[in-house]
Amino acid sequence: MTRISPMPYENLPPDAGAVLKKYGTEYGPFNNQAQVLAHVPPTQHLAAMLMELKQRQGITWRYIELAVVCVSKLNACDYCVAHHSPHLRVDGISEAGIETLLDYQEHPELSPVDKLVVEYTIAVTNTPGRIRDAMFDRLRAEFTEAEIVELTLRIALCGFFNRFNDALMLEIEPELTQAPT
Repeated sequence: MTRISPMPYENLPPDAGAVLKKYGTEYGPFNNQAQVLAHVPPTQHLAAMLMELKQRQGITWRYIELAVVCVSKLNACDYCVAHHSPHLRVDGISEAGIETLLDYQEHPELSPVDKLVVEYTIAVTNTPGRIRDAMFDRLRAEFTEAEIVELTLRIALCGFFNRFNDALMLEIEPELTQAPT
């Protein structure tokens, strides 16, 4: 059971309520998270930033979802894995492939760039101060500096959300836990 009660959007200033409600329903089924974030109305800026990043498509969304699922698997955040794994299934990664993402070196469903994203995600999550320049040389061969910054931002933010969701024991929204009919 979630440790913090949901905050009705109607109890917020209209601008904060509108942004958080849009994040909770349109960005994805993140209503449980959004209504907990709503206890602190300035979190609307975090929600708005995530929606803007997704809309501007500064980096291929597959790479963002690979990174988010990998960070969430590393941190054992069931909430985020449940929310982001469906995007990888749509991108053609099987359920078994999602389960073995962290074993990326010989992963048959990942391209060389996918593997680089997973490798970088693991490094940012586990040893950010020990990433070698050689990895950035490889990243620069595939991505612009803006894309590297956005990928790094999303990896780091995912770590934040993993901890936030797990500490407050956010429940996965019912639409993600119901078996398909």
